[in-house]
Amino acid sequence: MSEEQRRTPPGPPGAGPGGQRPMGFGGGPGMLTMPGQKAKNFKGTLRRLLGYLKPYRVKLSVVFLTAALSTLFSILSPKLLGNATTTIFEGFMGKLKGVPGATFDFSAVWQIVLTLIGLYLFSSLFAYVQQYLMAGVAQKIVYTLRKEVNEKLARLPLRYFDGRTHGEVMSRVVNDVDTISGTLQQSLTQMITSVITLIGVIVMMLTISPLMTLIVLVTIPLSFVVIKQVALRSMPHFKGQQQALGALNGHVEEMYTGHKIVKAFGREQSAIEKFDSINEKLYESGWKAQFIAGVMMPLMMLVGNIGFVLVSVVGGILVTRGSISIGDVQAFIQYAQQFSQPITQTANIANIIQSTLVSAERIFEILDEREEAEEAVSQTASTGYQGHVRFENVSFGYKEGEPLIQHMNIDVTPGMTVAIVGPTGAGKTTLVNLLMRFYEIGEGRITIDGRDIRSMPRSELRSQFGMVLQDTWLFNGTVLENIAYGRAGASEEEIIQAARAAHADHFVRTLPDGYETVLNEEASNISQGQKQLLTIARAFLADPAILILDEATSSVDTRTELLIQKAMSGLMQGRTSFVIAHRLSTIRDADLILVMNHGTVIEQGNHEELLAKGGFYADLYNSQFSQGSATQQVS
Repeated sequence: MSEEQRRTPPGPPGAGPGGQRPMGFGGGPGMLTMPGQKAKNFKGTLRRLLGYLKPYRVKLSVVFLTAALSTLFSILSPKLLGNATTTIFEGFMGKLKGVPGATFDFSAVWQIVLTLIGLYLFSSLFAYVQQYLMAGVAQKIVYTLRKEVNEKLARLPLRYFDGRTHGEVMSRVVNDVDTISGTLQQSLTQMITSVITLIGVIVMMLTISPLMTLIVLVTIPLSFVVIKQVALRSMPHFKGQQQALGALNGHVEEMYTGHKIVKAFGREQSAIEKFDSINEKLYESGWKAQFIAGVMMPLMMLVGNIGFVLVSVVGGILVTRGSISIGDVQAFIQYAQQFSQPITQTANIANIIQSTLVSAERIFEILDEREEAEEAVSQTASTGYQGHVRFENVSFGYKEGEPLIQHMNIDVTPGMTVAIVGPTGAGKTTLVNLLMRFYEIGEGRITIDGRDIRSMPRSELRSQFGMVLQDTWLFNGTVLENIAYGRAGASEEEIIQAARAAHADHFVRTLPDGYETVLNEEASNISQGQKQLLTIARAFLADPAILILDEATSSVDTRTELLIQKAMSGLMQGRTSFVIAHRLSTIRDADLILVMNHGTVIEQGNHEELLAKGGFYADLYNSQFSQGSATQQVS
């Protein structure tokens, strides 16, 4: 469940989508849902969103026309039904009074009935066409939005994702786009039909009786007073319900995510008590909010019934005077019933549109984000890279004015194994991010085989790297597909060869379906060590010139650790390798060790040289191995 879904309170009893509830006579205008957050730039966002509708102007014109015709046909129906009632009533009264030749004009009634059937059919047909066209337009616009957002996310720098939670980005891409989809498909056409219905009903009521129309209109201010008073009293309780619901969902999610930990520490009772406490608050706020909101309907029915009584009395008087027919009174009452519904819908839709513009604004914020710097156009034909990496006077900071790396100089010759060590926050991962151009350097330059990486297209640059990280990433697919992710177009034989090189072939063949075994969403059907072997196989298949390795054997058994170390050694053979080291015991044989602290390389050399210096590295090494501890991590 998303955070936004968690925060959304249910509407009042009987409410449909958007908090709407079906209204009969006596229903008044108003919103029974919580008002949504307001867009920061209402006009600008609306104008930009409407821009997506421009390519579909013709279809939207047809939608508007069919919606108008469908609504108009349904508006005419009460008047025709009233005519039928008048015809029957006049025939009945003629017979009752003994008027010579008085009879029921069944042919006229049947003609009205057939006309009504025709109107209903045409109304349904136009409604069908309207929905069909609008569904196509809405989905095309949503398709375009999703495509633009997805392409934009691919162009955004790592800085954007580092500054936001995955949930926030997902909420914008999924929930906000779905909100726009629902509004375009439903609310837009509802707005059209509501406005036309409101205008049409007022016109029809005025043609029947201006006096009775005035009576109906007089009840509107009373309806607004009732709605305002109920809304003021229910809003704090809806807010409390909203907050309690969010807290409850958050607690449940936490408890089920950490279910094993809760049981392991015997905290089931405290978890239940906390749940009961939040649930009690939700109950208190919920029943008050729903009760007060539920009072809305009886009060609106009371106001409506007052209007109904007045219309009936005045209509009866007018009939006795011969001013209007009894069928017109019947038609007017039906129009009065219809009158409140479009006002209620319009009010609710206005709230929905406001929420939609907030969603649109959040999506446009993504589309307006600064992208990675322009791609360089390769000036030279890309040949086989040797893996000679140089950092020349490189400076960098995540925030302007707060440098993390200053004047870094490193020279790594092809085939060297470079270990990067240092405490947490020293800049080890930052160095790798700069090397792969996930972030742009502030000063200096980084070269590979003498070429400035900023003069290389990112796709070309990154194709020279293979990565094996501590946090393995496997997707929902077969083992074969996961390994094949390393190089597009690889044959099955090449994939199997890569698995053998990574010492993964044996365990893969023991799986139920071998290489066709489907890994579930989190690859929980294989062990952590087996996941790591698959990522190494993927790197073997990519056959990169440069490797980036994040030591990943801390959470596996000794036998699997040896396999991973053996696979990594084979992978590093003949390649320039950068190893982010956590355990110093694993990097004794590195050709070069870079010791980082506060973003700066403070020492560099091989293991023996750095120990002999007796500096920062020696302190780290000795503290790690003091008291016989060979496994304590420095970060």
